[in-house]
Amino acid sequence: MNASHARRQHAAWSTVRRSPYVTVRTRLLTAVVLLGALTVLIAGAAAYALQMQSTDERIDRSLRRAVEVLHIVADDGPTPETAADAEFGSVEQLLNEAVRRHGLTENQGVIALLDGVPRWLTSDLVMSSIEVLHLEDDDELIELLGTVSSDAPVELRTVETTTAQYRLVAVPVTITGDPRSGLFVVAVDRSAEIARLSSTYLTYATVALGSLLVITVVAWFVVGRLLSPVRLLRDTARRITESDLSERITVSGTDDLSDLAATVNAMLDRLENAFGSQRELLDDVGHELRTPLTIVRGHLELMNPRDVEDVLAVQALALDELDRMHRLVDDLMTLATADRPDFVRLAPTDIGRLTDDVLDKARGLGERHWQITARADVVLLVDSQRITQAWLQLIANAVSVSAPGTRIRIGSELRAGRVRLWVHDQGPGVPVEEEQRIFERFHRGRADRAGRRSEGAGLGLPIVAAIAAAHRGRVRLERWPAHAGPGAVFLLDLPAVHIVHTPRVERAELVEHR
Repeated sequence: MNASHARRQHAAWSTVRRSPYVTVRTRLLTAVVLLGALTVLIAGAAAYALQMQSTDERIDRSLRRAVEVLHIVADDGPTPETAADAEFGSVEQLLNEAVRRHGLTENQGVIALLDGVPRWLTSDLVMSSIEVLHLEDDDELIELLGTVSSDAPVELRTVETTTAQYRLVAVPVTITGDPRSGLFVVAVDRSAEIARLSSTYLTYATVALGSLLVITVVAWFVVGRLLSPVRLLRDTARRITESDLSERITVSGTDDLSDLAATVNAMLDRLENAFGSQRELLDDVGHELRTPLTIVRGHLELMNPRDVEDVLAVQALALDELDRMHRLVDDLMTLATADRPDFVRLAPTDIGRLTDDVLDKARGLGERHWQITARADVVLLVDSQRITQAWLQLIANAVSVSAPGTRIRIGSELRAGRVRLWVHDQGPGVPVEEEQRIFERFHRGRADRAGRRSEGAGLGLPIVAAIAAAHRGRVRLERWPAHAGPGAVFLLDLPAVHIVHTPRVERAELVEHR
């Protein structure tokens, strides 16, 4: 069953790998084109609907004006050229005057019917070069208008025939004393107006498609240029191997993606340094552990098991080497946990009392002339155990490079919002060429004046640096003035967090205790 499940899972992964590959460039380009097309479509549809509404309103206004003109003609009466009377005496006379005096616009026509028969037509008028509508040519429309009764209401209506769609107004005309009935009709070819509007928006659609094509081409190059750091990142990531982290991304520009490329380069720098440090650490640890193992193995091979003294000597040597290996492992564990949040546990600590306690513990490290040169009587938020560990490590280094009877000074002070803890010895000092390397792992300084080398694996100062960094501080070597004699000053420089000054009585007790 497990084999079957593995085969199915392998098949699923194979399917995923064979799935179509869509690049980010294609996705962004598709989104840009779709968004542009949607914008053009919405804008065009909204503009078309508004223009359609505006066209219908314009047609209706022109038809209402035609009705008003008819009323004006009826009120004003015939002109002196057409009749001598002040009023129209017949329907025929009124319709003739109304048609003659009506001004037509493009795609508009006028016709007057007398007893259902077309009598006055658009073609009877003298027109300009505009294209007017000849209603008399549409037999269906004439037949429909012939059915309009003399008492029909005057209203705007839409009439559709096989020829066109009309928007028209039909006004029945009657005059007292004249038994005949007339019909004054003004119509607009709405289908022609809509066709003209549609032609305009067909041009708009053509221009919009051309614009989308231009946008697509421009976006293809712009998106490609914007995503070039991502492609470089992909190609660089493919070229990076476990043994070669030297590849970097070429950064050009000041945008977010260029910043991403710079950030990835910085990450690769850190990874390369971390892997280099890891390899160096493994090499150094292998060397440091191989040495005591070789010593123990060599002595065991040469040991005479029948010689009790030889056995005891080899036993003592083996235990000593095992203790050294144990210290090395402890130091490595300390450095390995230095980046953990719980590496330091901050608590209010009396720095003055801590200075005295460290001096009391340092007296057992060697026969030296011990002295406290300054004491900071403040309470700070630090990890007293880690600070004690780092301070004693600096003191142990001072003891290892100084001669018995020489002076070793320690002290603490508060200055400019920082607390400074130091160790000053009268040893040979640190050569200038080693100042930059003394805080490296497994680095051990050159022999002192007595020809001795400091004991240990070279992890003491790196541990001190890790403790200082965990307190957001640093450890450094202070250059001792030449006129003051030989020696070196190692300084722990830490931020003074949550400073609480101790009462004067406690300071007096500290002085008396000292």
